[in-house]
Amino acid sequence: MRRPDLVDGHPCSVDSFLRSPFRWLWLRWFSISPAMLLALSFAALIAVGTAGLLWLPGLYTGPRLGFLDALFTMTSAVCVTGLSVVNTATALTRWGQLWLLVFIQLGGLGLVTLTTLVIGALGRRLSLRSEVIVGAPIDYTHRENVLSLTLRVARFTLWVEALGALLLWLLWLPRFGWKDAAWHAVFHSVSAFCNAGFSTFSDSLVGLNESPLSLLVLSFLIILGSLGYLSSEEALRWWRSRDERSRRMSVHTFAALLVTGVLLVGGAVLFALFEWRGTLAHLGYVDRVANAWFMSATARTAGFNSVSYAEVSNASGFFTILLMVVGGSPGSTAGGLKTTTLAVLAALAFTRIRGRRHAELHGRAIPEGTIERTVSLALIAFGVMTAAVFVLSFTEGRGAESVQAARASFLPVFFEVVSAFCTVGLTMDVSPSLTVAGKLQVIALMFVGRLGPLSFFAALSLRARTHLRHVRPAQEDLIVG
Repeated sequence: MRRPDLVDGHPCSVDSFLRSPFRWLWLRWFSISPAMLLALSFAALIAVGTAGLLWLPGLYTGPRLGFLDALFTMTSAVCVTGLSVVNTATALTRWGQLWLLVFIQLGGLGLVTLTTLVIGALGRRLSLRSEVIVGAPIDYTHRENVLSLTLRVARFTLWVEALGALLLWLLWLPRFGWKDAAWHAVFHSVSAFCNAGFSTFSDSLVGLNESPLSLLVLSFLIILGSLGYLSSEEALRWWRSRDERSRRMSVHTFAALLVTGVLLVGGAVLFALFEWRGTLAHLGYVDRVANAWFMSATARTAGFNSVSYAEVSNASGFFTILLMVVGGSPGSTAGGLKTTTLAVLAALAFTRIRGRRHAELHGRAIPEGTIERTVSLALIAFGVMTAAVFVLSFTEGRGAESVQAARASFLPVFFEVVSAFCTVGLTMDVSPSLTVAGKLQVIALMFVGRLGPLSFFAALSLRARTHLRHVRPAQEDLIVG
């Protein structure tokens, strides 16, 4: 019987690598887990990208970046965040911007996903173990041909980015000319769909805040990228279906679409309310509405800004933090706790308020294991962000001229921590002035946030455990609330 991980007798998968002479890279007792492989793939991308920023010629318009700034910039690109300690629009040449864009795309799709594409292009197939590993970065848990899924994801990504680039090119052609418009359009289309937030304009999208069509195209690229392929595909199939049984949407997609829609519309209304006579006051009515909508779309994940967030009201700043914490949907390029996490927590709260036993969504009971993972994720994430705010407030507040100045910097520091951990990329002008300790902390936050807290701590485990302990200690109740 032919082994599924061999082609013409030759090994062809991740398993073969682990059994090859290169296995000395791993300790003998170390059994690599999908979480660890995902962490290593992102670390490898960051290392290669940083090396390019340090040593490749022709990437800069002026002095080269130092090691720490290059590492910060490339971590932000691979983790599709958008925070930067330099202005990438003016500090990098077109070649430098192209180098950055390549790693934004790689970070958005995921290195392991691209490895799957290469194996498929060679006419080979993945073993069962490799499919489990490859499925991890895209949150795919169904038993289907993962290579087929990966090809569909890549095709969907490239088609959406190409369409977005074409629309942006047509809109920007009169302003920039065909050549510059083409480059700006391609860069922003990829950056928007990957929810990266990097821009080839020195003021991000502030110069386009009177171009509502541009903001509309970019916002829909951001939304599609933050939904993820699986939810987008199912929503489209549901829309086209006429069979009643086929028209029932899965709980996952229903929750993702519901929370996304509520946050988009509700966020636009609140941003318009908070900033109508503030940062949006100089714009016309149509432009104010377009910018409020764009602020709502970009705040959860993308990191573009059409207004200066250093000038928004405290209400807008804090509301943006709440949106950043939620983030996008699982299986997408977005960060944050995810829309489905908010849906599960809300369903659990409503269940307790109504005195019911089982949490429900879309007419289905949510498994207890899912609820436990959701609560664990939320607690770990809030714990990490709380600790990070403490540390960054200390490292960045020591040079304040007065107690009042230190207190005034608290919201920007809080904003920076959440933006980094949730891989959003918005800033209240804190990133360029970070100390060395602050930069290192933000780099770590972006990396952990891109992997996800649960995946990160799973990757830290020395062994990939195959057995769970079923020993249950004696039970004792306690008073809560």
